[in-house]
Amino acid sequence: INQKGGVGKTTTAVNLSAYLADRGKKTLLIDEDSQGNSTSGLSKSLDFDKSLYDVLLNDTAPEEAVVKTAVRKLHLLPSSIDLAGAEIEIAPLPDRESLLKRKIESLRSSYDYILIDCMPSLGILTISALAAADRVHIPVKAHYLSAKGLEQLLSTVNKVKRQINPKLQIDGILLTMVDSRTNFAKEISALLRETYGSKIKVFGTEIPHSVRAKEISCLSPLENSDPPSMTLAWYFPGNFSMKRSAWTVLVASSICSSVILSLYKRILEATSP
Repeated sequence: INQKGGVGKTTTAVNLSAYLADRGKKTLLIDEDSQGNSTSGLSKSLDFDKSLYDVLLNDTAPEEAVVKTAVRKLHLLPSSIDLAGAEIEIAPLPDRESLLKRKIESLRSSYDYILIDCMPSLGILTISALAAADRVHIPVKAHYLSAKGLEQLLSTVNKVKRQINPKLQIDGILLTMVDSRTNFAKEISALLRETYGSKIKVFGTEIPHSVRAKEISCLSPLENSDPPSMTLAWYFPGNFSMKRSAWTVLVASSICSSVILSLYKRILEATSP
């Protein structure tokens, strides 16, 4: 979650869900952003009979809207452009903050992990996602404006925790698109760690800026991609068991395997008995 756009929310959600699925965990990714980038990143088709909008506002059973992806054990609850106006329709509903939680409750027992890719705002849909979630990951771009909005975001998360969802926990802040060649990025990184590190975990590994990842990020996972590259090796060193059709969704990000592994271990530690 982050109200800023272009900070790596979708990149993190798609690749973390793909990693969990590849490790044998039945995983569902819910695309709550009307831009549908997670949906287009995991599906060749954007024409679905049902979407998250129908689940939220048309009383469609969530099981009817969930679709399979090219990654084994990874399912998707797709977005649609209809979500762009959904907040206006949701606003007058009673108990609107808990709408998503109520609608997806029947899916919880079917998956090991459910991830929600939130839109870049702190509106009703994002509040509803926080009400439904157990844990929060906050990707933050190594840039002054992205870091500046973090205080408002943390305030919103804490308010939801106090008033709606007392079980909500922040897993940590993930620094993304870090250009380690510049002093500016280093200063922003140091500032965030100094300001928030004593209160919230700031993941030790930073996501590097990658030009190649931007060049191929427009491809869907069902399109052919380059043979396994160094970028893919960052995800799964020595392990290219995933289908060729799934390579693009992995290569199309600059997140390295150590970050995904640290997040994965964090989740396992938090959920183990």
